[in-house]
This record gives sequence, C-alpha cells and structure tokens, in this order.
Amino acid sequence: MEIVYAGLTPRQPDEAVRPGGEAEVVDALWAHCRPGDGLQHVSARSEPGRVDLLLYFLTPSSPDAPGAVQRAHTLIARSHQASSLLHRRYLPPEPLTAGAEPAARRTA
Repeated sequence: MEIVYAGLTPRQPDEAVRPGGEAEVVDALWAHCRPGDGLQHVSARSEPGRVDLLLYFLTPSSPDAPGAVQRAHTLIARSHQASSLLHRRYLPPEPLTAGAEPAARRTA
C-alpha cells in the first residue's frame, strides 16, 4: 500500500471550503477512478484555503507501472477535467516535476 498526500486549492484565494465540500471532492475522485489506478481509499480534510487529501493506492505488481504519485496526479487531473464541480471550485493540479515519486509513502 502506498499513501500520497495531495491538495486542491479553491479558485478564490479567501474562499472557505463549504460544509460537505470534502465529501464532494472524494465523491468526484471515486466517480472518475479507473480500475488501473489502484485506488483503495481517499480521505479529505478542509483547511483554510485548501482541501487536503490522502490517497491510498495498491502497490503495483509490475515494476514498469506508474508510481503512486503519478497515479494520484493523473486521477486528480482527470477528475478535475471531467467534474464540473471540481473544475468550477478548484484550481487544476500543477504539473508533476521530475523526481516527484519519492513523496509517496509505502506501508506494510
């Protein structure tokens, strides 16, 4: 199992996440998840100016499979693009930079 920390930033800098906003983000991620993503669980918590996410992924069995950080980014970007709610309320995720993969944490 691999855990990835990510976040979404509201389009309006001072905009607070409305009550229930965390559940809407989680629902949007599940709605756009694909079996190959390996997503097992998502938790969300709102903080001033952002929604923090913890995404739990199965560790891929193939060494050539994308890592958890790449899969998290792809899922969030796909969800943001396809979900009018995410697109309307949150900024798109920033592109990944080289060497971003070590941010994932493996658990036993």
